[in-house]
Amino acid sequence: MIALSLAEIAAVVGGQTYDIPDPAVQVTGPVVRDSREVESGSLFVAFAGERVDGHDFAAAVVEAGAVAVLGSRPVGVPAIVVDDVQTALGALARHVVERLGATLVALTGSAGKTSTKDLIAQVLRSKAPTVFTPGSLNNEIGLPLTALSATEETKFLVLEMGARGIGHIRYLADLTPPKVGLVLNVGTAHIGEFGGREQIAQAKGELVESLPPAEAGGAAILNADDPLVRAMASRTKARVILFGESDEADVRAENVRLTDGGQPSFSLHTPSGCSDVTMRLYGEHHVSNALAAAAVAHELGMSADEIARALSEAGSLSRWRMEVTERPDGVTVVNDAYNANPESMRAALRALAAMGKGRRTWAVLGKMAELGDEALAEHDAVGRLAVRLNVGKLVAVGGREASWLQLGAYNEGSWGEESVHVSDAQAAVDLLRSELRPGDVVLVKASRSVGLESVAQALLETGAEGEVVAR
Repeated sequence: MIALSLAEIAAVVGGQTYDIPDPAVQVTGPVVRDSREVESGSLFVAFAGERVDGHDFAAAVVEAGAVAVLGSRPVGVPAIVVDDVQTALGALARHVVERLGATLVALTGSAGKTSTKDLIAQVLRSKAPTVFTPGSLNNEIGLPLTALSATEETKFLVLEMGARGIGHIRYLADLTPPKVGLVLNVGTAHIGEFGGREQIAQAKGELVESLPPAEAGGAAILNADDPLVRAMASRTKARVILFGESDEADVRAENVRLTDGGQPSFSLHTPSGCSDVTMRLYGEHHVSNALAAAAVAHELGMSADEIARALSEAGSLSRWRMEVTERPDGVTVVNDAYNANPESMRAALRALAAMGKGRRTWAVLGKMAELGDEALAEHDAVGRLAVRLNVGKLVAVGGREASWLQLGAYNEGSWGEESVHVSDAQAAVDLLRSELRPGDVVLVKASRSVGLESVAQALLETGAEGEVVAR
């Protein structure tokens, strides 16, 4: 974080100081909420959760080097006490962002946010110092903590914004006002909470409504291939830049193909020129993510050649998202178990089909959460798609939703042992260990709550002798 005195922080957050001998002492280290992340000069943010109360760690974090605690009650060590810690954290983030000279880029969407955020960050940091959301910490706590990790040297601040209801993105954009806003897509993730795709579009569009007008440098980057996103152009005063495979897109891809290994290759067209891209990531769905990143980078002054070079060198920065590892026996494990929704599930299955040409493929799939009344139809459709893509074997893991996956496959013509329903992750591991053959490709994917990453980890830890090789 940029250096701030405890007195200034207290004034910004409207807090009262306790046990602070010298209010001029500065916070020079990171602002953290996890006591294990405290460094010399840190500010520790104490949240009182259902299981753990951060205030209980106050003495330990000060001993570890924290300058003070930001909390809701005095703790016997230097502290700034406020009525609401979350509100105070947001106010501090807004203050720091306003002090920075960095360009703030925000993005949202139903699917692909984290992968696209990672691409944007890797492209921009090839040009200048860039700070970005780690993993998918995109909520009202993770977002301000990310913003507070920026320093005076930061030129680009890339923030992922998630939403579970109307007003969430408006709140986040008010904490960290973006200059460039990107909307990827409107899908069915969390449709059970929102009530429909139109409501999701309403929520995602709050980002472009928050942007400054075009004459003040505001830029809205919108997906030309998604009608609900493209329609958001009418909701912003910012300049609109379209990306996608549409001929009308300002930043578009032509001659899209997949390499034999399932990695996308295409010709990138921008208003400043054209250049070829071959990505290290897996799956054709990354083309849209790459175009979104390219549109942001073009808006921020990078040439087509610079963008293409950075995209071709970019890798996966976040765990369990199309994480491809090859065992010594030739079995390839694709760990995409961080989360799942219908759009990302279809994309992962298509990537599996591309990677598995000439090889036996396995799809180990589990529940897609928060689909509401659409759950049965969406799980059934994914099971059917696995059959249409000629996936060798579907292993549906879990309870009711898994049975819907397996039923969809069965009704599409997957009979005999081509699809199977197992009760839990351990049953899936036992099955795979007994039946995998050298050269097989295994995709593991479900919503985060299912915990299917344990299947991929078990296959890599004990599935074959020798050292595994990450690709």
